[in-house]
Amino acid sequence: MKVTVIGTRGIPDVLGGVETHCQHLYPLIVEQGVNVCVTARSPYVDYKKSEYKGVTTRSIWAPKKKSLEAIIHSTLASFSTLFDGSNIVHVHAIGPGLVAPLLRLLGKKVVFTHHGPDYEREKWGKLAKVILKLGERFAVRWSNEVIVISEVINDLIKEKYQRHDANLIYNGVLPANTYEAPTIEKTLAQHGLTAGNYIVGVGRFVEEKGFHDLIEAYKASEVDVPLVLVGDTDHETPYSAKLKQLARETPNVILTGFVKGDELQILFSQANLFVMPSYHEGLPIALLEALSYSLPVVVSDIDPNKEVQLSEDCYFPVKNVAALTKAINKRCRLDSQDYSEYLAKYDWHKIASKTVDTYNRILRTK
Repeated sequence: MKVTVIGTRGIPDVLGGVETHCQHLYPLIVEQGVNVCVTARSPYVDYKKSEYKGVTTRSIWAPKKKSLEAIIHSTLASFSTLFDGSNIVHVHAIGPGLVAPLLRLLGKKVVFTHHGPDYEREKWGKLAKVILKLGERFAVRWSNEVIVISEVINDLIKEKYQRHDANLIYNGVLPANTYEAPTIEKTLAQHGLTAGNYIVGVGRFVEEKGFHDLIEAYKASEVDVPLVLVGDTDHETPYSAKLKQLARETPNVILTGFVKGDELQILFSQANLFVMPSYHEGLPIALLEALSYSLPVVVSDIDPNKEVQLSEDCYFPVKNVAALTKAINKRCRLDSQDYSEYLAKYDWHKIASKTVDTYNRILRTK
């Protein structure tokens, strides 16, 4: 069995939920005897062809323009599957989902993972939202097998497309890493931080992540620890520039830019509060990672976040800055939390096994 993966910017250590999903998932699928090639977008990786934990990785050219890169890259990657020996193509996200009919015409078995209705994101204009909705329709209707990462998405495709046979396979989280004290101190010192003495938010600087709400809530709060925003934007926009300016003008807000690997995990693990004020998510891996480090959390009450089923005091009404301020004041000095009961179903090994089961089923079906 050979599987080609389309729809991710690339692996390893490329910021993004789909990218993190693929980085964790496919090495475990390779361990089960599957040949996997992840097709990356050239602006985000520094290789033409490489390997990551047994996964073949190759880059194909794509323009670094948010409205074009996904569909152009996915189209080029689809035609390349004619020559790579793959019998299954696994497509991630609804933008790349536009190529599902093309892949079927090329004779491929198609698995599609729906990571969330991206047309709900504030960053997209009217035309882009129409195209994304078309991508969702094509992918759900033309793929041999559909995977959804949450019940929220499963309900959506049942209602919109009457697709009742989707495979519910959650996102996952790795066991928490541990680091030696000198490594922690050195990494935090680069950003002027001390362990257990800052609030952290992680994600791209786009409207739907709600970081502008977080900064306003932080300004109005009573806490006396820094707010650290880990991330940046793939494409500089008026919003991202305004957000950075707001952060620079607010005392004790620290922008780290994109970080990855151990530095990212240390910044995660040593915070005393994780905040996710998102307007839109699929099933957020960043939240699961915060739980793996036993951090107190404050998250918006959107359905994908509520699906994790945390205690009610972890949630605040989305876009309500006053409620977010109150939640930060209340939860900023809590002790470490035990989330073991929540994390049990987000095991990457189980997720990999269920995905391989889906591949095997698709090959048995004529």
